[in-house]
Amino acid sequence: MILDFEPGDKVINPSNKNWGIGQVQSIIKEKVTVNFENVGKKVINCKNIELEKIYNNE
Repeated sequence: MILDFEPGDKVINPSNKNWGIGQVQSIIKEKVTVNFENVGKKVINCKNIELEKIYNNE
């Protein structure tokens, strides 16, 4: 599995949009640590939850 994320990328969790925008902190294998504006730091297993990357023009 290749993840298209790098530390610093902005993402959202489509399943929990109320978490707000998150910033990727680190990536270890399929686990992405994201600091979300409304719920703080979460470790996301990308095998179970698909994050959506936010691009500058969105």
